[in-house]
Amino acid sequence: QVQLVESGGGLMHPGGSLRLSCAASGRTIGSLSVGWFRQSPGKEREFVAAFRFGSTNPYYTDSVKGRFTISRDNAKNLVYLQMNSLKPEDTAVYYCAASPILSSSADLGRLDYDFWGQGTQVTVSS
Repeated sequence: QVQLVESGGGLMHPGGSLRLSCAASGRTIGSLSVGWFRQSPGKEREFVAAFRFGSTNPYYTDSVKGRFTISRDNAKNLVYLQMNSLKPEDTAVYYCAASPILSSSADLGRLDYDFWGQGTQVTVSS
């Protein structure tokens, strides 16, 4: 079993930056594919960014490319989402997810992860 706990959300003005963290326990993060998703009120949960296990090549949804960066610290068992140039449309609850199985770029963008965190709210507003 893997537990995931997100932190780092909050209120930020447009153009600002936030860094989200996802702390994993129960398994080393390097052995897991890890993704970030977000969900706005009234909308479906959507893919933001992900790493396949054993790889350092990230995947991003088009709307965050060039603004968001996913990274991980295997020694600390943490995954980060650095969010720059924030826009009001980035407002959502952000979730960390992990899977020991998912590996293709198509699979990483789906909701079929085995483990999910509780989410952290990000609000971008002036």
